[in-house]
Amino acid sequence: MDTNNSHKKITKVTEGASENVQSRTFVPTDEAKAKANRLRLIAIISWVVAIVAQLFAISLLFKEPINMTWLIVLIVVDLIFVVIGSVLWKKSNRLDPASEKDKFKFFMQNQLGLVVAIIAFLPLIIFIFTNKNMDGKQKGIVGGIAVVALLIAGVTGIDFNPPSIEQYTEQTNRVEWLNQGANNVYWTKSGTVYHLFSDCSYINTAKTSEIFEGTVAQSRELKNITNLCSRCENKAMKERNLDESDYNTKPELTD
Repeated sequence: MDTNNSHKKITKVTEGASENVQSRTFVPTDEAKAKANRLRLIAIISWVVAIVAQLFAISLLFKEPINMTWLIVLIVVDLIFVVIGSVLWKKSNRLDPASEKDKFKFFMQNQLGLVVAIIAFLPLIIFIFTNKNMDGKQKGIVGGIAVVALLIAGVTGIDFNPPSIEQYTEQTNRVEWLNQGANNVYWTKSGTVYHLFSDCSYINTAKTSEIFEGTVAQSRELKNITNLCSRCENKAMKERNLDESDYNTKPELTD
């Protein structure tokens, strides 16, 4: 591991996700689990507020005349809290990921934001378009806003690259194999990959003012980085005379 990089500020990340080094299988630390649980609690509260806002919006549909302003305000409130909940929930999953072994649980934990988005908007949309107290123009305006809100909330709730214990395990093992047993990587605020060397030309540029140093799991938590720099990988293999055939990319996981 090369840290001879005196002209760049290197910030060591000391908090957040980290694995139990006593096992080849990724295990989040107690600190990471506790933080994940706090984020999930706040996410659930946010989602409850969103659903309550939807219920108030639905109740307005049964009153004459319908207050369009308040109806739109409640849809916006619904959207804001659904998005907040989804963002926090996805962050919690990067701290404490699910296992791919249970496909249903893995899907629900990682895509719960999408499920909640549907629950928080679809009933309201149905009530709007079937409401007899609204004319076509009102349905078009409010219904259109609700549909757009559902789409925004749904896209926000989807995790297009969901984390898993198996993924973390494989990525960490790969870095340790290349890095002489050290789970230590570098990344930047705007980076999309993590690096084994702080002096890598991809990370050490004139535009870079600060380089972060931490574990594979911490780079995932803070920046959602999932890939290793190919240049660093090739450099490590060449310098340390590593043979790809010696690396088992699919370590046997233990419960």
